[in-house]
This record gives sequence, structure tokens and C-alpha cells, in this order.
Amino acid sequence: MSGFLSAGGSPAGSRIAGTLLGRLILALPLLAFLLRLGGAPLFDVDEGAFSEATREMFERGDFLFTYLNGAPRFDKPILVYWFQCIGYMIFGPTEWAFRLPSATAAIVWSYATWFFARRRIGEDAALVALAVAATALGPFAIGRAATADGLLNCLLALTLFDVWRHLESGARAPLLRAFVWIGLGALTKGPVALIVPGTVSLIYCASRGEWRTWLRTVFNPLGLLILVLIVAPWYAYALMRHGQDFIDGFIMRHNVQRFSGSLEGHGGSAFYYLVAVPLLLLPWSGLFFSALGRLRNQWSDPLMRFLWIWFAFVLGFFSLSGTKLPHYVLYGCTPLFILIGLKATGSDGPRRVWPHLIAPGLLFLLFPLLPNLFDALSRSTLGDGFYRAQLGRALEVADATYIAATVGGLVIWAAVIFFPRLGAVPKLLVTAVLQVVLLAGVVVPYAGELAQGPVKAAGLKAHELGEPVVFWRFTTAPSFSVYRQGVTVKGDPAPGQLALTRIDRLPADAPVERLFTQGGVALVRMKQP
Repeated sequence: MSGFLSAGGSPAGSRIAGTLLGRLILALPLLAFLLRLGGAPLFDVDEGAFSEATREMFERGDFLFTYLNGAPRFDKPILVYWFQCIGYMIFGPTEWAFRLPSATAAIVWSYATWFFARRRIGEDAALVALAVAATALGPFAIGRAATADGLLNCLLALTLFDVWRHLESGARAPLLRAFVWIGLGALTKGPVALIVPGTVSLIYCASRGEWRTWLRTVFNPLGLLILVLIVAPWYAYALMRHGQDFIDGFIMRHNVQRFSGSLEGHGGSAFYYLVAVPLLLLPWSGLFFSALGRLRNQWSDPLMRFLWIWFAFVLGFFSLSGTKLPHYVLYGCTPLFILIGLKATGSDGPRRVWPHLIAPGLLFLLFPLLPNLFDALSRSTLGDGFYRAQLGRALEVADATYIAATVGGLVIWAAVIFFPRLGAVPKLLVTAVLQVVLLAGVVVPYAGELAQGPVKAAGLKAHELGEPVVFWRFTTAPSFSVYRQGVTVKGDPAPGQLALTRIDRLPADAPVERLFTQGGVALVRMKQP
């Protein structure tokens, strides 16, 4: 790895595979996605909703459809809930159990990227691609969240890797596997699992005038049969069970309306993802911009064309969508991991490290400042009273461990980047590992305790009391039901009944007994008249 230890030399002659550095990179997915996986409470709304829907499967004894606080949940198909059920049966209703399917999928996603790349762009470039997949901010976040997107990203990557294997060789086995992954993706999140690979392969084949190849690929009889056998049973059951409500809830609201309009206030301009992509790729964003400069030269290479089309389609498609969330564009970021790996180890790889370290350096600087920034926000007029009250515990929750870890991480990072014998890529690798360790080890648990700690504590208190509870003047906090281990509905509490409410919506003269108050959350009992 002498080429990598040279600050000014080209990385072209370096060697990672077979070295200690290479073996450490191979372990990165396990570190990134399993380190303190259960260290933070479940984040509302999404993590709480998925986890509570899974918990209610056991409460209802119904494992064929999901309910959230007693009402049918049409948001997503069934597969990720089944995987969460496995974690639930092994570990119980814990954060670790609910997040384990996403973490496992993200680990597979990372290694699948490495395995695909190593035969096509070289061992060293593939190892860097693996490092990007495991440590970039976007994959790190979605691979540790108790939602469906970690699994979908894995399945989309497996699908398009096998689509390429078929297109490059004509082999039948990869094509049939691709139909399996598509079917599982459709059971994970719906039509997007068909749209992305179908359109990417169409644009690629059209760009080469290979229309017949695309038609033979997409309309393979055995492949379509496999797809139908995987997808049709559950969708037919859901339609039979819920009829028009399933069509209106899942198909129309959570697919058609999500694309055509801004659902649940998640809107944004057409340039939303142009900002989101560099943030999701931190600390590798500089190499992404460098890789963009090679697009024209790479277009004549079939694999490079396929990878760029994959990214460009996802970017364009979701930029046109009315509903915008950062993780949507991750469906098209897998090819960027490979392109970044190729750029990092190529003859025109990075020579000057500073442009690549400015953004991650600002992130490291932000970590120890977060408690004071949150405290300042809590005393401002920004946002509403609930969130200000949640942030009001910022200095209290930031213990000595948090301050020591974040300041220590910043010092270690500064020492490494000023070490003269390290080249740009090793410095980026160290930066990526420190980012993962700090986020997983202290920053996310700290942020989770601030945002969700009071809800979790209130849920545990309600579980201890063992009485029915309603959400009162509280929009929703599904994680409360997970920790309470009981269905919680909205409504006005009856005399003597427990209610979870927000302190900014609790009148000073309300006839209640406060049983628990923390941050912006209060668990109260209505007094008898």
C-alpha cells in the first residue's frame, strides 16, 4: 500500500487487496450497521410506525396484513414486517430487533456491491466501493432504520447487478434471479421495484439500439412466472381482504399521490436531490464530483454507461415526484459507490486531499457543538413549543462521554489529516470510519434521547401502569405504543383515563394529574368530576 501512503503520488500503483487495510475495509459493513444498533430509541414517525405494526401482528395473531394502532396500515407491503417478526421472536420488542432486517440488508447490499465490482473494475476499486457503501451518510442512516428502505435498496442493487450480468453475458441464471429480487422488492415497497430496473434497462438498451434484447429480457416467460408467483398471492389476499380500501390506500395514496403530489408535507423543488446527493455521500462527496468529470469519457464503456444511466434515471424520476424525501435518491446511489471506487484508485485519482475534507471536517466540528446549538434553539421562537421543550434537555443529556467522544474524534481526525505520509484515499477512509463510529456510538444515541427519550420513558411508564391510554391533542407517536406494548388511539380521555399529550397543548387549568413529564411530553390522568 505504498502508493496510498504517499501524499503526493498517484494511487494508480497502490495495492489494497490482500493487505491489512483491505481486510479492515472488508469488516466495515459489520461495524457500520451493527455498532450500537439499538443505542437510540425508535424515531417517530416511520420507525415507530413500522415497529408498532409488527408488534401488533403478534398481539392480533395476524401475520398477513398490518395494522397500526388498530387501523389497517396501507403504507407498505408485507415483507419487511415479516423480517421484523423474526427479530422480534429472537430479541423481543427491542430497537435492535426492529432494526436488524435493515442492518442485515445493508450488509448484504455492501458486500454485493464489492462482489459485483471486483471482477469488473478491479479488487482495489471494489474495496473502496465497499467502503463507500458502508460508511457514506445516506446508506449508514437507512441501513440502521427500522423501515423498508434498507431492504429495498439491497433488492434494487441485487436486481440491477443481475440485469447487467445477463446483458453482458446473455446468461439465463442472472436474469431469473433478477425476477426473484424484483418480486421481493414489490413485496417490500411496491411498484418502484419494477419501475427502476425496467426503465434503467430500457434506457440502456435503447441507447445502444438493442430493443429486442430489452424485450427478450423483460418479457422472459419463466421470469414473469417467477415474478407472479412471488407477488400475486399476497397482493390478491390484500385486495380480497380490504377491497377498494387497499386500492385507495396503497395504490392511489401511497404510490400515485406520492408521485403526483406532496404527501404529508414532504415537498421540495426540482433541485432538491442535487443538494441531497452530496450530503448523502459524505465524506465521499468530493470524489463524486471528481467522478462526474469522467462521464463523457466513460460513456463509450458499456458498464459505465449502465451505471450512469442507473443513477441519472433515479435522480430524474424522483426529482419529478411531488413527494421528496432524501432516501429516495439512494435507489440510484449504488452505481456511484462503484464509480467513486474507480475514481479513487485510477491514474487520475485524488492528489489534493483538502477539497475532499472540508465538508466532513465541518460535520466533525458540528458534533461537539450540537448541545449548545440545540439549547439555543430551545430558547428561541423557532418551531413550536413541543420541539423546543424536547431540545430543552440538550445540555442535560450531553454527558461527559458525549463531549469527550466528539471532541476526541475531532482531535484524532485533525491529527490524521495532517499526517504527511498518508495519501488522500487513506485519509478519506479514516474520516469515513470516524464518522461511522461517532454517529453510531454517541451522536445518534444523543439525538435519539433528545427527540424520542421522553416518548420512550412515557411508554414504559404507561406499560408499568397497565391501563388503557389515548393520544390526546397529540398528532401521533407510534413508538409510544411499542414501548407501552399496547394499541393507543386518538381521542378525548374519559374521567380517570390515562392520556399522552404535549405540554404545549395542555391547558394550565386542565383537570389532570401529571404522572410523568419530560421534555415536551406528558402522561396524565383525567381527574374524576
